[in-house]
Amino acid sequence: MTYREAVRDAMREAMRADPRVFLMGEDVGKYGGAFAVSHGLLEEFGPTRIRDTPLSESTFVGAGIGAALGGMRPIVEVMTINFSLLALDQIVNNAATLRHMSGGQFGVPLLVRMATGGGRQLAAQHSHSLEGWYAHIPGIKVVTPATVADARGLLLAALKQADPVMMFEHATLYPLEGESEDGTIMEIGRAALRRRGKDVSLIAYGGALGKTERAAAQLAQLGIDAEVIDLRSLRPLDTEMILASVTRTHRAVIVEEAWKTGGFAAEVCARIMEGAFDALDAPVARVCGAEVPMPYAQALEQAALPQPESIVKAVQGLF
Repeated sequence: MTYREAVRDAMREAMRADPRVFLMGEDVGKYGGAFAVSHGLLEEFGPTRIRDTPLSESTFVGAGIGAALGGMRPIVEVMTINFSLLALDQIVNNAATLRHMSGGQFGVPLLVRMATGGGRQLAAQHSHSLEGWYAHIPGIKVVTPATVADARGLLLAALKQADPVMMFEHATLYPLEGESEDGTIMEIGRAALRRRGKDVSLIAYGGALGKTERAAAQLAQLGIDAEVIDLRSLRPLDTEMILASVTRTHRAVIVEEAWKTGGFAAEVCARIMEGAFDALDAPVARVCGAEVPMPYAQALEQAALPQPESIVKAVQGLF
């Protein structure tokens, strides 16, 4: 099963189980989704539950919020994370706040899905990694599945939440093949230990996980035993697993595609410094995207993104 199929199957399972669940967004119906994630769902569920929308992110995210307030379980697909900025007012000022502003009387059980990340030669308006921006906002949860099993499991978990969840799907992962999980609903806020090691903790999420795992394999050939943690959820963040890992390995490198300045990697660094400072044998390092708008040219784009080689180099600098 591919990552794309896992997301599709999770949505199909949810819609079959609960008539309140529906999907809306640009080209999700007849076209089958910009990344073919919803292919075939229109034929099964019809246009009342697979709804094509105008190219107006603020409008259809707002409609999803309204539907959630009215008792539905909407899944809103935004084509790319860059376009989600057009809906930021709806997400920050409505979806994230209404439970608090109503004294708990209203919840917004909304799932917003979108593609994120670079590596596809789609240039600066379709390729950035802004999920850390959303992780800054109280009132929403942020998940970043990096495996086929997590794509399915975290989507189903998101649809069980009483409050909004943002799900960021790295677009290079859609063709990724792997095993799906057994249907057990995952718990949002739990990181995954992907590789156990004793010399350094490599902490990543989303599209950076595969590169981090390849770096760990290269490091093993150099005699450095790296542990790999997949965050899976940025808000809530599994600080307990991060600190436990760093306490064992005494070194940490955080990897993400986002820009280093003000990035989510800095938040992880801060939590390590606050909770495991005495365990560190070296400063915490970050491997992040270059501080430029994402280039179109393939060579420049790859140079702007973290690579296994840059992760290995950062680790070597800690010894």
